[in-house]
Amino acid sequence: MEPPFPPFEPNGPKDDSARGPRLREIPIRLVVPNLITILAICAGLTGIRLAFEGRYELAVAMVLLAAFLDGIDGRVARLMKATSKFGAQMDSLADIVNFGVAPALVVYVYALDEARSLGWIAALIYTIAAGLRLARFNVMSERENRAPWQSEYFVGVPAPAGAMLVLLPVYLGFLGLTTDRIFAFLSSGYTVLIAFLLISRLPVWSGKSESRMRRDLVLPAMLGVVLYVAMLMSFTWEVMVFTVCAYLVSLPFGARKWKRKYGTLTIEEPGIGEDDIGRHI
Repeated sequence: MEPPFPPFEPNGPKDDSARGPRLREIPIRLVVPNLITILAICAGLTGIRLAFEGRYELAVAMVLLAAFLDGIDGRVARLMKATSKFGAQMDSLADIVNFGVAPALVVYVYALDEARSLGWIAALIYTIAAGLRLARFNVMSERENRAPWQSEYFVGVPAPAGAMLVLLPVYLGFLGLTTDRIFAFLSSGYTVLIAFLLISRLPVWSGKSESRMRRDLVLPAMLGVVLYVAMLMSFTWEVMVFTVCAYLVSLPFGARKWKRKYGTLTIEEPGIGEDDIGRHI
């Protein structure tokens, strides 16, 4: 008797014999990253539900939790040597929910709704931009011949950071700013701005390069991280506003550093229905 469900094959069946009724055991470590991805999707969708119920602080917390979980599942997979094609596909599907749909709906329900159709259009633009950003990232990461700078910089603001940035109107509302019609129109413009930063060709430092730190700065840096986390726990929304502002201010400096280091380089971007087209920054 064949099992009711097909066996879990992270990278597809090895050969024809693997498709038979006999179940093969797989290491638990191969399942852990996929469970983290599923939890991230659950958190993002729960954030949407909480927003529609008017429980906005919990909704934002769930969206940020989803972004955090979605950001670490790939690293966990690499550390546990559990990367797989199945996990890569799951992660791509989770990204559009957690970094595109969930934050757009939360900010729409909280702030953009007062702008009526313009607010909804802004939310749509952000969601589509997040999807385009993720598709471009997937295509560029799969290329065999990658430019040297791709290990240090993203092309455009990454989707996880975009989810954090687009929620700024919600953070400000939590701090007591009046969420009236004018605030809704300003928030709509800000949402569209973040959408364009996602799909822009602005070089953004990724933090993935093997940067080095002077020995005498290690302990102060660790204390700085502890201080940031402690402040985040005590003054959550004030620290989130500061973090968003600091990130936006850092973008021009990162682009200038890239230009000094690499100059003008050709970036291969995916065409739609045609061969890749080289473009310059």
